[in-house]
Amino acid sequence: MTTPLFRLDAYQTEATGVVVAHTPEGGIVLDQTLFYPMGGGQPGDSGRLMCQGRSLPIATAVKAEGEQIALVMAEPMALPPIGTALRQAIDWPRRHRLMRMHTALHLLSVVIPLPVSGGAVAETRSRLDFDMPEAPEDRETLEDYLNQLVDQDLPVTEEWITDDALRANPGLVKTMSVAPPMGSGRVRLVRIGQGTDQVDLQPCGGTHVARTGEIGRLRLGKIEKKGRHNRRVYLHLED
Repeated sequence: MTTPLFRLDAYQTEATGVVVAHTPEGGIVLDQTLFYPMGGGQPGDSGRLMCQGRSLPIATAVKAEGEQIALVMAEPMALPPIGTALRQAIDWPRRHRLMRMHTALHLLSVVIPLPVSGGAVAETRSRLDFDMPEAPEDRETLEDYLNQLVDQDLPVTEEWITDDALRANPGLVKTMSVAPPMGSGRVRLVRIGQGTDQVDLQPCGGTHVARTGEIGRLRLGKIEKKGRHNRRVYLHLED
């Protein structure tokens, strides 16, 4: 498997790595990587690999066979041979915006406490789809509540539980369309707040900021009807 360095420290921007495989599609597999692979509504990281005087642009990262992570080149180029030692660097400004937005979507699921039927994380405008027959009328109140949670500067932490423990606590799962990342025997939970100040706890494999104050000002965007019982709610970063 590829060691997911982004799981150990979401703020690490550069690291070494060794090429251990190539995928049939032309992806590069490293022994360890900073690049988050596309999944759970969050895009894969972009960035660069530096080796032997070359800079290889990486467009995205995807999950590959056997818990490997494959880095996808941004343009056709000769792949570094297996065994090549290199340095990897993610596009940190992009990653950080995605971290802020992903954590902000967790807060949106707090402000609108309804089952989530879909979602997508992007750099400045993201969305969640809710099982919501009628659109909320108090948009300004919802937006104020969101920004209050940001201003509280709540800690964002993680913990791990077993697959069986999650099955025994189905209320932790807010998403209807995306199954929690299970199968390895344990599941990562993301917690926002601590003790009596806890506002959210749910399974998530994505990257997040360390505190909600890092998100910045949020603006509630359009609310679109996507079915009889579905509303799509957009969320914007203001800076």
